[in-house]
Amino acid sequence: MSLTAHIPSHRKPRRSAPKSALRAGVAGGVLSTIAVAGAAGPAQAEPVTQTIEMPTLTSGLSTAVAASAEATQQVALDLETQAHEDAAATSAAKAATKAKAEAVRKAEAKKKAEAAAKAKAEAALRASRSEARTTLSASGSTTVASSSSSTTGSSSSSATGSAASVIAFVKAQVGDAYVSGGTGPNSWDCSGLVQAAFRTVGVDLPRVSQAQSTAGTQVSLSNLQPGDILYWGGAGSAYHVGVYVGGGQFVGAQNSSTGVVQRPLSYDPPSGAVRVL
Repeated sequence: MSLTAHIPSHRKPRRSAPKSALRAGVAGGVLSTIAVAGAAGPAQAEPVTQTIEMPTLTSGLSTAVAASAEATQQVALDLETQAHEDAAATSAAKAATKAKAEAVRKAEAKKKAEAAAKAKAEAALRASRSEARTTLSASGSTTVASSSSSTTGSSSSSATGSAASVIAFVKAQVGDAYVSGGTGPNSWDCSGLVQAAFRTVGVDLPRVSQAQSTAGTQVSLSNLQPGDILYWGGAGSAYHVGVYVGGGQFVGAQNSSTGVVQRPLSYDPPSGAVRVL
């Protein structure tokens, strides 16, 4: 008898084959059943019923809805107010444009009326002067009493005939404008006025002051007669001329500030004089 015959063995006992086969068969049967049940589909499953509860409106939600409605109404009111303001602004702009156009029209009409009135007055003045010149020139026998004086002496004489006509012409131009190179009928320079005055009596004088200062006989300033030509500067180099009208007075187109004036000899004493008539 062996010494280890009574010592129990620590090895697990072998399972018998029949038990293993049985377990395998059972497991295979279960799996087959599950497979068959899966193939059968949900048609064999019982329906599941679930109840869903809907939330109820609370007082807070009602307040929010009311506030939203009020905001929408306010926006509508604001839009309506803005529309009214825009319409009023457009209407005011149209009215302002119309008023401006009317003001411009009235201003232009007033300006035209003033221009027409001025032109009419100037035409009437020219006609009056023209008539006066024609009458004076036609008379030819008008007598102008005058006395001659100067810084060195005086004398008196009567202007008749051509001299009277020359004097009447230059006096009729007093108040006209001075324009360099002007020869009338409403603006003159000094030599243009003298030339036009003597032309009315058929005397054709040179155009410029230098030549007019030597156009006649040189006379003393103490022996002047109405109708004599006065000059300023040297004979042949004069820079200004005028007409002695008697009574110690002369008429000349002085400058752009004064125009044609009648002044005493003391206002601007001449340098010399020539007698043409």
